Amino acid sequence: MTRVAPVGGTAVQDHVALAEIELCGELIIAASAARERLSLESIDEVLRVAEERRVADGDQ
Repeated sequence: MTRVAPVGGTAVQDHVALAEIELCGELIIAASAARERLSLESIDEVLRVAEERRVADGDQ
C-alpha cells in the first residue's frame, strides 16, 4: 500500500533541508561567477565553515 501526503494545508518544513538547499544555491552562484574552479578555501568561505566551527566551539 502506498501512502500519499494529504493535499491541503499540511505542509511540513524541514529546516535542515531548506538550509542545505540555500547553501547549494550559494555555491552555484559562486561557481558561476568564478573564472576558474573554486578552491577548497573558497568553498569553505561560501559555506561559512569557519563561522560554523566557531559557533560549535562556543567562540562566537
